[in-house]
Amino acid sequence: MRKKRIVIVLFLCVMLVSTACGKDKTNNTSTPTAEATPTAEATKAPEVTPTAEATPTAEATKAPEATPTAEPTQIVTDPGKVLVVVFSATGNTKKVAEMVAKIENADLYEIVPAVPYTSEDINYGNYNCRALKEQGNASARLEIGSDAIDISGYTRIYVGYPIWAGSEPRILDTFVESYDFDTATVIPFCTSGSSGIGSTGTKLATLAGSGNWQTGKRFPGSATEKDVQAWIDSMKQ
Repeated sequence: MRKKRIVIVLFLCVMLVSTACGKDKTNNTSTPTAEATPTAEATKAPEVTPTAEATPTAEATKAPEATPTAEPTQIVTDPGKVLVVVFSATGNTKKVAEMVAKIENADLYEIVPAVPYTSEDINYGNYNCRALKEQGNASARLEIGSDAIDISGYTRIYVGYPIWAGSEPRILDTFVESYDFDTATVIPFCTSGSSGIGSTGTKLATLAGSGNWQTGKRFPGSATEKDVQAWIDSMKQ
């Protein structure tokens, strides 16, 4: 009987121990919990630290260069543009004028009187001829029949005429008083049988009131192109 009790007690002890171990095993088995859901703060993208703005280089800050505007076109007078003006009743002075125009590659303008001269008008053996009467009147101004000319584009102007009664023909006075020679260089020349150019160039310059008048030159009616060339060359030295 006693053994039976002991066996029962031992059986109960074994059961108690088994039960206790089962509880421990059950308690030690951890139920996996769900993964923690990241909070909004955690999922928020990290703020990007703004970098310093690039400092503009000197080239970038340089003001754009201004595009130069086109210069106004300027009209420049050809420094080699030459005009030869001539009055000739017999043709001697015109012959010299044509030589000058050829050498200088110049334009030629002939002063033609509105009332042409006849051979009797220039007959100096007749003291009552037209030419001598006109020359005796310093205020006489003969009408020019040839068309007017624009002399504004010329930088050098030759003025040729015969010598009548020791002076320039009055029609030359009409011509120089009718034009503005501005700053052109004006070079008188004449032809005659024996008289020199005298003060005719100075008188014409005074009547013109403009232009840079030079000392003139007298040629005989027999002057050659070589004579004219030598004169022109002497002025350019």
